[in-house]
Amino acid sequence: MTRLKTALAAAVLVTGSLITAPVLAQDKGTIGIAMPTKSSARWITDGESMVKQFEEAGYATDLQYAEDDIPNQLAQIENMITKEVDALVIASIDGTTLSNALANAAALDIPVIAYDRLIRESGDVSYYATFDNFKVGVQQATSLVDGLKQRFPDVSPWNVELFGGSPDDNNAYFFYDGAMSVLQPLIDDGSINIVSGQTGMDTVGTLRWDGAVAQARMDNLLSANYTDKTVHGVLSPYDGLSIGILSSLKGVGYGSGDQKMPIVTGQDAEVQSVKSILNDEQYSTIFKDTRELARVTVGMVQALLEGGEPEINDTETYDNGVLVVPSYLLEPLPVDKSNWEERLIDTGYYTKDQIE
Repeated sequence: MTRLKTALAAAVLVTGSLITAPVLAQDKGTIGIAMPTKSSARWITDGESMVKQFEEAGYATDLQYAEDDIPNQLAQIENMITKEVDALVIASIDGTTLSNALANAAALDIPVIAYDRLIRESGDVSYYATFDNFKVGVQQATSLVDGLKQRFPDVSPWNVELFGGSPDDNNAYFFYDGAMSVLQPLIDDGSINIVSGQTGMDTVGTLRWDGAVAQARMDNLLSANYTDKTVHGVLSPYDGLSIGILSSLKGVGYGSGDQKMPIVTGQDAEVQSVKSILNDEQYSTIFKDTRELARVTVGMVQALLEGGEPEINDTETYDNGVLVVPSYLLEPLPVDKSNWEERLIDTGYYTKDQIE
């Protein structure tokens, strides 16, 4: 299956975006890695972890970032297929746009690993490596409720607003559904009041996980619903949204004087948000060790190219509309002020100097 590659050009210009030169130091073949954007620190870490681990395993890599531009990512992937990389690892912006390209990959016997985000509407996805995304949502909502009990013990009901991730990212629905499995019973029994009445991913989703969009929506929620009420909590599925939400809340005085900061959740344990947690602004985040996700992904690719059996632990959950994609789900970990050192520093994911 493996095809040895000749040296490739140092850089190629595609759709006006400079393509990073592939690393060609190894001899087992080249792995194409398509990442969505560098605007989120976690994707940079993902890319770096995979390059390092693939090189250690004897493979060259061609790592590309599309800056959340769907046609750009499609062009990058098509370029990798034209070069006949030995395997593709894709964290898609919108996986429904890749079907034709992946059919071309299949025609060349190029296996495809969906990385963290499920690629939908294609039968040409070999495996999926991700975290237990439903559990992420459960953990976010559980942390939200724990924080509400801690910070607002005498309040009933708690006034809460909901934010979802990008509607074109399959994970966003798992995060939301996991969270609502915890929150809906509390909404039903009157413990939590969604003051705006806005629920459901079609209403609370945030396209492209854009923090500025989340901040603008939070501004609107506050001005329309909280002129004479207090918001106690906000379900946020991602740190980049949390920063925007917190900016909106601080802009109207929350976190100053006697106005307590609402409980705001997050995900990805990005440095800015960990600092925010230590400053008693953001309440919690979810840590997903991308080094482990890269390890699982590299192992899948090695098995496919070297005659082994990829490690999987789920064959039921991830139906992409064409097939149920065999998957490996890693464990996410909640992080708050009580355990951040143990989970982020002691594991070597960050150094203390990066946070403090």
